[in-house]
Amino acid sequence: MFSAIIWGLIQGLTEFLPVSSSGHLVIIPAFMSKLGVEVAEPSLAVSAVLHLGTLVAVLYYFRDDVAKVLRFNRDPEGRKILTLVGIGTIPVLIGYPLRDTLDGFQDTVSNVGWALIATSVILVIGQKLATGSRTLPEGRIPDAVVVGLSQAVALIPGISRSGTTISAANGRGFDPAEAARFSFLLGIPAIAGGGLSQLIDLAGTDSLGWDLLVGFLVAAVSGYLAIRWFLSAIKRIGLLPFAVYCLVVGLLTVIVF
Repeated sequence: MFSAIIWGLIQGLTEFLPVSSSGHLVIIPAFMSKLGVEVAEPSLAVSAVLHLGTLVAVLYYFRDDVAKVLRFNRDPEGRKILTLVGIGTIPVLIGYPLRDTLDGFQDTVSNVGWALIATSVILVIGQKLATGSRTLPEGRIPDAVVVGLSQAVALIPGISRSGTTISAANGRGFDPAEAARFSFLLGIPAIAGGGLSQLIDLAGTDSLGWDLLVGFLVAAVSGYLAIRWFLSAIKRIGLLPFAVYCLVVGLLTVIVF
């Protein structure tokens, strides 16, 4: 139960903050092991349920946008969001078959540290580009392609999905809060695909229990709070604090491992 709560917090907070959830799921057990505390990496069941928890968080927070998409046939903004998210998801679908190969990247913990350092650089660039004022309904197909390609790069463990997509959207002239909105909406298919595919692999097993329900709830609540806080803070603090965090954690990881 305790383990599920911890992983729920990690997944919920790092899925949406630009610090790489995949990277933290590798380095936190590694550092705790160095301290003599053995913490098993989350099982397939845990990972699937935590992904679905964060999916619930983003769907609930952006429920108005989701409702617009569901009535896209009579809502112009819903059609625009559906188009941008649909096109932006294509690069991830193309790169998904490489996921197993890319997952091997994290077998060496220091690799994840280097990826976090790369995320830091991306965030610094993204902050320098955060001068636009465009809104999501003003988005065009080239914007979706660029942001979608940046999301595919984040298939590498340690590269932040939200960090790269927000930075790319900043580069396309979106207002920072709208860039984050685009990023989180674009993450819905990716998060759903990851969680549902793992659940399919678990079909017919007895892997799901009360501890995972607790983990699901923790991931959902912490994920919702992370989205809410980040969207209110991004214009005030920008991406630089997260860049510093990724740089420090990345350097520590490279040095220690």
